[in-house]
Amino acid sequence: MIQRLAILGATGDLTARFLLPGLAALRAAGEIGERFRLDAVGREDLSDDAFRQWAAGQLDRHAGQLPAAAKQAIVSASRYHRADVTDPASMATVLPGDEPVAAYLALPPSVFPAAVTAVYNAGSTDGSVVVLEKPFSEDLAGAIELNRLLAGLYGEQDVFRVDHFLAMSTVQNVLGIRLANRVLEPIWNSAHIAKVDIVWDESLALEGRASYYDGVGALKDMLQNHLLQLLCLTAMEPPISLGDRDLRDRKVDVLRSIRPLSLEDAIQRTRRARYTSGQIGDRAIPAYVDEADVDPAHRTETFAELHLELDSWRWAGTRFRLRTGKALRTDRKQIAVHFRPVPHLPFEHDGQVQPNVLRFHLEPESVTLELTGTGLRAGTLAPLNLAADLEPAALPPYGRLLLDVLHRNTALSIRADEAEQSWQAVTPVLDAWAKDLVPLDEYPAGSDGPADLMG
Repeated sequence: MIQRLAILGATGDLTARFLLPGLAALRAAGEIGERFRLDAVGREDLSDDAFRQWAAGQLDRHAGQLPAAAKQAIVSASRYHRADVTDPASMATVLPGDEPVAAYLALPPSVFPAAVTAVYNAGSTDGSVVVLEKPFSEDLAGAIELNRLLAGLYGEQDVFRVDHFLAMSTVQNVLGIRLANRVLEPIWNSAHIAKVDIVWDESLALEGRASYYDGVGALKDMLQNHLLQLLCLTAMEPPISLGDRDLRDRKVDVLRSIRPLSLEDAIQRTRRARYTSGQIGDRAIPAYVDEADVDPAHRTETFAELHLELDSWRWAGTRFRLRTGKALRTDRKQIAVHFRPVPHLPFEHDGQVQPNVLRFHLEPESVTLELTGTGLRAGTLAPLNLAADLEPAALPPYGRLLLDVLHRNTALSIRADEAEQSWQAVTPVLDAWAKDLVPLDEYPAGSDGPADLMG
């Protein structure tokens, strides 16, 4: 097990909200102990004590439920290095040592090539790994070039392209419920499933992230990585095992089966929009273009919707909708599997009987099966919902992700070809949007967002 983690970009939002709490959760669970060390690397001129004070404050803010002793142990295990993450000489003062290190690049994708090269040239012990956050590069060409660079420096088993959605317990349950229940797997195909909605709607607005978000947008930030990963787990063929090769092979099969979109398809099957001013609860939300540090000329979307079809035996004829948006009225984060209606109903009904829906709620974590049963009056029908709240996972998603990194377990890491296929799927959309073939619509903050493209 790797006992040393170096976070490059250690004073950023990702470290504060997720990585530090993830490490504290690992300490509280006994997964890391006294030998663990955290090397925090950033541009700010900070002393060890100043960084530790900042880290303690962030842990109190974002991990208040964890034991104080676990949080203090992570703070005490940290030391700060002011360094240029793109300069090998600067990084050589941080990384070398006599034990393996996991170098976590909590950085914008534009910096990845230079940072990866600097980390490698700085030298590290055998058994070290490099970790790259999403999005993996900025487009297909960049992903291909970055993969070529990584392949020349590291073995694939030493590269972690991480997506914390894969470590969410409900996401894991998509496979569990599908594959461990005889009642579902035989009907998990287009003959019985009409459509699948994969939705990540947020009531959160920009929340001070313009320096990152305004250069990325909803499609690259959420849909190209997180939601495509959810599509893979929903649509993949049953793997032989949950080992890294078997699981990732089946995910790549799904990505390869996505029917390529023409420019006309991109016009008809995609939508982009950004929020105007509005009210969410007691919060007054300014228009996106009026948020601090936003450049309106970027025409950044805060809402993206994409309809896909899979050219495969299992899924021909099923529609997959991927949708994400910010500053919406309510949070709606789910995978909804809509089954086809039964061919005949020998009951009295008003025509409003809904087909069955299996919903995987991602936050908060629960599963709902929407059925139909008999009503109060004999011979009539009424909704019948079965719901189960899932037990909280032993570790938060970033805790699970970091544990896999430290144990060099790549099963939930994105493989090189998988990263490229994900970009391949959305490249026609990016091209159509760059040519303004799809209008940039608007929706008021606090609304439900644009209506579904295809019902």
